Amino acid sequence: MSNTATPAPSLLEQRAICKITRRLIPFLMLLYLVAFLDRINVGFAALTMNHEIGLTPRMFSFGAGIFFAGYFAFEVPSTIILHKVGARFWIGRVMITWGLVSVATAFIRGPISFCVLRFLLGLAEAGFFPGIILYLSYWFPANHRSAVTAMFMAAAPVAGLVGSPVSGALMRLNGPLGLHGWQWLFLIEGLPALVLGLVTLRFLTDRPADAAWLAPDERDWLSRAIQQEQSSFRDPRSHSAWRALADPKVLALSLAYFGTSAGLYTIGFWAPLIVSGLGFSILRTGFLVAIPNLIAVIGMILWSRNSDRTGERYWHAAIACLIAAVGMAVAARAGSSAILAITGLSLTAFGVSAAKPPLWSLPTTFFAGTAAAASIGLINSLGTLGGFVGPYMIGSTTGTGGHFSRGLSLVGGTLIVSAVTIILMRLMLHRNAGQDLQPRKAL
Repeated sequence: MSNTATPAPSLLEQRAICKITRRLIPFLMLLYLVAFLDRINVGFAALTMNHEIGLTPRMFSFGAGIFFAGYFAFEVPSTIILHKVGARFWIGRVMITWGLVSVATAFIRGPISFCVLRFLLGLAEAGFFPGIILYLSYWFPANHRSAVTAMFMAAAPVAGLVGSPVSGALMRLNGPLGLHGWQWLFLIEGLPALVLGLVTLRFLTDRPADAAWLAPDERDWLSRAIQQEQSSFRDPRSHSAWRALADPKVLALSLAYFGTSAGLYTIGFWAPLIVSGLGFSILRTGFLVAIPNLIAVIGMILWSRNSDRTGERYWHAAIACLIAAVGMAVAARAGSSAILAITGLSLTAFGVSAAKPPLWSLPTTFFAGTAAAASIGLINSLGTLGGFVGPYMIGSTTGTGGHFSRGLSLVGGTLIVSAVTIILMRLMLHRNAGQDLQPRKAL
C-alpha cells in the first residue's frame, strides 16, 4: 500500500464522487445506525431486564455475545450471495428479517429465550456490514474509500450518541399495554428495520452501470476507474474465493479486527452498566454514555480523511488501537471517578472507531470479485468474534460488587495485540515488496 499522497482529482471525478456520496452514504448510514442500535440496545435493556427475567452478569454477557455466533455462522456465504444477487435485494432481505427478530426480543421470558433470539438476530444480520463494505468498493475508487467508509461507519457511534438518550427515555415507558420499558425499547427500535428494508428494495442501485441518476460521463468515468482497479489484480489468487480465505493477509486482518470489535462492543454492551454503577439515573446515564460516541464520530472522520490524504493505512489503524488500549486502562482504574470513567470510555470509543476505516480499506487492495467478497466476509466473521469475547470477559470477571477493572484490562490487551499485528503485517509486506524489486541473478 502506497504511503504517498494521492493525486488531485479531476473536476469530473469530484462531481461524480460528490453525487454518489450524497446519494448512497446518508442512506447506508441510516441502515447501519438502525442495525447497530438493534445490536447494542440490549445494554440499556439490561438495566431492568436482567433482574426481571433472571439474568446474572455472566448470563447477560453470554447472551449478548452469542449474537456473534449466529453472525459468524452465515457471514461468508451471505456476503458471497450479496455479490452474486446484488445489494438491493440482499440488504433489503437482511433488514426485514433482523427487524422481525429484534421486535420479537420484546417478548422473551428468561435466559433461554434471550440467548435464542440473540443468536437468531446475529444469523439474520449476517452479511450486512461486510456486504456494505464490498458494495462501497463497487462505487468508490480506492483513494476515496477510507473517507466514505468512515462516514458509513460513523453510524455506529452515532447510534450510541443518539440512541443512548432515546433508549434511556424509552426505558421509562413502564405500564402502557402492560409492557415494561425494556420491552418498549425493543419494539420501538426494531420497527425501523422493517420499514427501511422495504425502502431498500426500491432505493439502492446494484452497480454503477445501472445508475440512471448519474450523468453519462460520470457513469463512464466511474465504470472505467473501477474496471482499471479490478484489472490491476494480475495474480489469479486475488480472484479466487478459496485461496483468499487461506491467505495470511486475511488471517492477519481478522486478528487485527478482533481487538477493535472487542473494544467496540464492550463500550456498546457494558458502558450503560458501568456508568449507572457510578450512581447515575437511567436518563442521566443515557446522556453520559452519549459523550464517548460523540468524540468517536468526530475523531474517526478526521482520522480517516487524513488516511486518505496521505494514502497511509497501517499506522493509522495501529496507533488508533493503541489509543483505545490506553482508554481501557484509564477506565479500568477509574474507580468511583465519573470523569476518569468517561475519559477512558471516550478514548476507547475514538480508538476502535478510528481504526476500522483504514483497516477496511485494505482487503479490496489485495482481492477482487468473489475473492473480495469472501475475504471481507471472513475478516468480519472472525474479527467480530471479538464482539463476543470482549463483553464476555467483562461479565465473567465482574463480581457481585460490580467491579469492571479486570475485564477492561483484558480487553485492552486484545487491542494491543491488534496494534502489534497491524505493524508486523506492514513490515512483512514492505520486506516482501523490497525482495520483489531485487534483481534476480542469472542461473
